[in-house]
Amino acid sequence: MREPVLSSDDRPEIPDKLYFRIGEVSRLAGIKPYVLRFWETEFSTLGPKKSGKGHRLYRRKDVELVLEIKRLLYEKRYTIEGARKHLDARGRDGSSKSPEAMAKAAAHSQRDLFQNPGPMFDEIRRELKEILAMLG
Repeated sequence: MREPVLSSDDRPEIPDKLYFRIGEVSRLAGIKPYVLRFWETEFSTLGPKKSGKGHRLYRRKDVELVLEIKRLLYEKRYTIEGARKHLDARGRDGSSKSPEAMAKAAAHSQRDLFQNPGPMFDEIRRELKEILAMLG
């Protein structure tokens, strides 16, 4: 069996592809396939898609989650329950949000901010129109 290529932070380099089969994820993470199947039952966020033939297809975010679970369990010595709580808490505080999710949340909060403009915004708008008139 080939050893996974490690990146600078001692995590295996994940190949640039859409889906990974259970054997590939197993080799990347350095764990047995039955461990991955067990983790699927313990961590609700780990849920690979199934192909038409029933093969598990892991996405990149699933592979990253597997590597994080392994780090928590094997290096940090968390219990499964502790790792689950840690991942849940991390998800709630937003530290694991993707850049797209964070941008969407920011846009939503900005929309709420400007939904009901007050008199201050009317004053700013008036002043900007005056400046525009002076420039034009």
